[in-house]
Amino acid sequence: MNEDLKVNVSGLPQDYIDAGAPENVSTAASSSQVPAVEPEPELVVNPWDIVLCTSGTLISCENAIVVLIIFHNPSLRAPMFLLIGSLALADLLAGLGLIINFVFAYLLQSDATKLVTIGLIVASFSASVCSLLAITVDRYLSLYYALTYHSERTVTFTYAMLVMLWGASICLGLLPILGWNCLRDESTCSVVRPLTKNNAAILSVSFLFMFALMLQLYVQICKIVMRHAHQIALQHHFLATSHYVTTRKGVSTLAIILGTFAACWMPFTLYSLIADYTYPSIYTYATLLPATYNSIINPVIYAFRNQEIQKALCLVCCGCIPPSLSQRVRSPSDV
Repeated sequence: MNEDLKVNVSGLPQDYIDAGAPENVSTAASSSQVPAVEPEPELVVNPWDIVLCTSGTLISCENAIVVLIIFHNPSLRAPMFLLIGSLALADLLAGLGLIINFVFAYLLQSDATKLVTIGLIVASFSASVCSLLAITVDRYLSLYYALTYHSERTVTFTYAMLVMLWGASICLGLLPILGWNCLRDESTCSVVRPLTKNNAAILSVSFLFMFALMLQLYVQICKIVMRHAHQIALQHHFLATSHYVTTRKGVSTLAIILGTFAACWMPFTLYSLIADYTYPSIYTYATLLPATYNSIINPVIYAFRNQEIQKALCLVCCGCIPPSLSQRVRSPSDV
């Protein structure tokens, strides 16, 4: 038996081994009964997760530019720029949250990392939406109280808004970590695990409430802009052209702001209200991805369109300010 075994592993031709003694057959039969070691399954990456991670990378890079410009430029310390900086910081953290979620999901899978990443994403996106509402409030106050807007009272009110919105956002992000999650009871999960159905419903209802408030404020802003444009046109005696053009520009700007916000966030908000963990995950990805695009579009709408930020960006990039920017005058439609 031992000699036959030595022959079997010696590398002789297979014909010689098959023609061997019956002991070889029994040895081969016994060796064939040894269970084969199955190869470990390869790591499969969901393409949707790759898209979300790519979106998070673009969000982080774009908003990092805005944050650096605002917080390293002493001339950009007005309440409006503080709120734009808050929006950019929130979107920057949201982008980092998407990247960290991708890394942890495939390299460091644990319940603790899930809670931390979902808490960061909830807090950052909540701060982003709240910052949009704060910017809307600031724009309304700057037009309604135009004579007293540039005062110490406005700066104090702005800091108070920032403290409240970030405090509320952090509290929402801490809820999953403090125990409001579905890790122990999967039947309570929402479309985004480990958020509970009740948690997702609160976030969705809060979003709808803030969107309704923003809509109401922008309607009032539009009325003020039209009234200001009408007064300026009367003073310069060209009502027929200037009033129409300025009013149309202001209304178009407001329509772009609200339309973009609703198009990005409304699908995921409504889906979170009606769906739960039993729904196919592809629907969650398909509605969540447009919501991340809002953080990509925000710097374009609120930061890069601003004249002062454009000047600061030109100084950083080329060391000069184009004449078109230095000679531009702010109009009532620049909302």
